[in-house]
Amino acid sequence: MTLRLLTVLLTATMLSQTLGGCGVAYHGAKVRPGISAEGKVRVLPITAESVLVANAAPYQPRQLPSYFRQTAGLGSTLAEPVAAPEGTLPRLARPEPPQMRLPPPLAPASYRIGVGDVVLLATPRDGTTVGQLTGILAAQTARQGYTVQDDGTISVPTVGRVQIAGQTVDDAEATLFQSFLDRKIDPTFSLEIAEFRSKTVAIGGDVAAPGVVPVTLAPLHLDAALAAVGGAAPADPDTALVRLHRGGKLYQMPLKAVQEDPAVGQLPLAAGDSLFVDSGYALDRAAAYFEQQITLANFRQAERKSRLEALQTEVALRRAELSEARETFATRLDLGAEARDYVYVTGEIGKQSRYPLPFDRKATLADALYEAGGGLSTASSNPKEIYVLRGSADPLEYDAITAWHLDAGNMAAMLLATRFDLHANDVIFVAAQPVQHWSNVIKALTPSLLVSSVNAVSE
Repeated sequence: MTLRLLTVLLTATMLSQTLGGCGVAYHGAKVRPGISAEGKVRVLPITAESVLVANAAPYQPRQLPSYFRQTAGLGSTLAEPVAAPEGTLPRLARPEPPQMRLPPPLAPASYRIGVGDVVLLATPRDGTTVGQLTGILAAQTARQGYTVQDDGTISVPTVGRVQIAGQTVDDAEATLFQSFLDRKIDPTFSLEIAEFRSKTVAIGGDVAAPGVVPVTLAPLHLDAALAAVGGAAPADPDTALVRLHRGGKLYQMPLKAVQEDPAVGQLPLAAGDSLFVDSGYALDRAAAYFEQQITLANFRQAERKSRLEALQTEVALRRAELSEARETFATRLDLGAEARDYVYVTGEIGKQSRYPLPFDRKATLADALYEAGGGLSTASSNPKEIYVLRGSADPLEYDAITAWHLDAGNMAAMLLATRFDLHANDVIFVAAQPVQHWSNVIKALTPSLLVSSVNAVSE
């Protein structure tokens, strides 16, 4: 044991003498507090409280140019609208209250089947006396619809063509009954009208949905007919008229009377009647006035469309201008023509680099370590010796340097690195592990020892 220790001491002595003769030495970088030729250095630990003090120091990140915050719609100057020409036709004055002319009362009449109506004939499929007594026959009837043709007949299988147009439902049933008997067919059937198509009342004018309303078995009244087309919707209800054309004569009722007087609203209508709802204006002058208004509206619409197209062109030009300015800024950044704030990362770190501070926001110590420096080296970095070197902004203390020291021996302290804001020209330094320091010494000594040994042999 004593011999081994003696060997180590002799070897160290020989190395020191050899190094002294060769003039070889290794100097490791570290932060030295105190006053020196480099300035007055003070070391402050990075803690949860000191981070607040360090971040309170004034620093404003560089801002992106204003055109990065603008949109193509800003600064647009849409031309003032062009005034439409004045109309030459005046609006018609309100006429006198319309007079009422009621048609003569209609004589009550039963509905008569006409061409186009669809009748429904229900006949038994198969029946027996027992079935009839038990009611099964009702569930076994065949229901078939027949349209009344132009000649007024319907074509019933095994019966043939039967003339029923112009007859009431009772009369048509009697006619069919006789036809069944003539052909010795069981005359058990029922007849009803499924669709009423032959008799209608036409309604037009100022109504919601102009069209025709069928006349059915039930009487059709004036107010019900108007309701069937969505109701009347005149521009001026006070002067609106409901005109009734019947038998070559024209009758009229004020719309208000139709809506408010049950005697007028319940006026029965007949097949072939025509209703027209309009105001009491002169139709030719009113048509000219409204045509003029439509022309003016089209002019305003065309003018608005022209202004919109001009705005779209202006927006497109503005968008192209902003895009060109942003591309120029990006090119100047790539060429180094734009001023930037940098932080310098050095020491035992993955990559020695210059980290550009971002625009419009602050970066943290963790951002620089892991984005620019590539993170701490597990083999060579000393997590207990991480420093942020920052010069004083006070011109009277130009040589004052603060070394903010982060001891990340406990990795929980790395959370503070995500909260420590960086300033322009900060220097981040990561010291080497003690083992790495001696490794560097040996790497520096090995070539010198070889040279010294060769020289000794040659002498």
